[in-house]
Amino acid sequence: MTDAPEIRFNVPALEGRELDYVRESLEGGHTSSGGPFSARAGELIAAATGAEEVLLTTSCSTALELSAMLMDLGPDDTVIVPSFTFTTSALAFARQGARLLFCDIEPRTLGIDPEHLAELLDGSVRAVVLVHYAGIACDVAGVRKVLEDRPDIAVVEDAAHALFGRWAGEPLGSLGRMASLSFHETKNFVCGEGGALLLNDPRDVDRARVLYEKGTDRRAFLLGEVDKYSWRDTGSSFGMSDALAAYLTGQLEQAETIQAKRRRLFETYLELMAEPAAELGLGLPVVPADCEPAWHLFHVLMPDHDIRTRVMARLREEGIYTTFHYVPLHSSDGGRRFAAREVDCPVTTDVSGRLLRLPFHNNVPEDDATRVVETLARVTREEIG
Repeated sequence: MTDAPEIRFNVPALEGRELDYVRESLEGGHTSSGGPFSARAGELIAAATGAEEVLLTTSCSTALELSAMLMDLGPDDTVIVPSFTFTTSALAFARQGARLLFCDIEPRTLGIDPEHLAELLDGSVRAVVLVHYAGIACDVAGVRKVLEDRPDIAVVEDAAHALFGRWAGEPLGSLGRMASLSFHETKNFVCGEGGALLLNDPRDVDRARVLYEKGTDRRAFLLGEVDKYSWRDTGSSFGMSDALAAYLTGQLEQAETIQAKRRRLFETYLELMAEPAAELGLGLPVVPADCEPAWHLFHVLMPDHDIRTRVMARLREEGIYTTFHYVPLHSSDGGRRFAAREVDCPVTTDVSGRLLRLPFHNNVPEDDATRVVETLARVTREEIG
């Protein structure tokens, strides 16, 4: 144990006028979805991504569920999802009745592996989900090459880590038919719990608005396009409260400041880790030349699973809180239940057993980053023996 102060893994931070805006929302009397702050937050996101429409949702999970609903998936359809991702990247499509095919990742970006994707394609595939892990674009060029003869397959980006990242100059979130964002308290931009669905195809906008508004044409009514609104389609209550959108607006207005802080921490970790990584055989994040990251997290690939487990326990004893990503979906009970067929994802299995995430949030002091790296290097050296 140590007497040194704890270094928490994540600390959500106030960066601008979040509380002023929440108060303004509460006093303004429109706290449900679709209010003035929802419009302001949506405009900021649309300006950053070029989306045709931004629908603020209660979470990234519900944004993905809305995307699945838009595609009218059924039991004869399959959706390809990376095995190395959070549960709802897959669950959203299983809820709509689709079967899942889990794709392995490639070891450079930890994004979907185009070669394995090509092997999985068959006539039942309706969509491919891309995850930009840590806010670093997956191999988009490789995926596009694989799908160039399959215009019938929708690309859905799970961009939960990726707002303000870019690939080849294109904003992450703009590369497919739809994209989901997360504003959970662990993300770069937060409002406690929230998300958004970005629509990049104008043909999806009208129906998405109906599904978003509980299956009604309420949005068309508000725009003066119909004289009353009524039930039109399936749907649900997806909308983010305007009070949360107010908080989010305060965060988004500080995008440049927030991203600069996170980039500085990422680059500090990268510099401090260079020597111990070379000495101890640790893997560090790779940023391809065509990528501008969103600076969401910093990971280290440990030599093996057992060493990672012991190192994490010892770091915790010294007041440093780390975590890991992810339990592979293809080997989970739920993944097996909803899979179209069994697949092998060896890179996912290997990476998920060795990956360790360092404390990462907007305001990690440089002294804390130094302590994290020095302690990690020391205990790893001791565990390797």
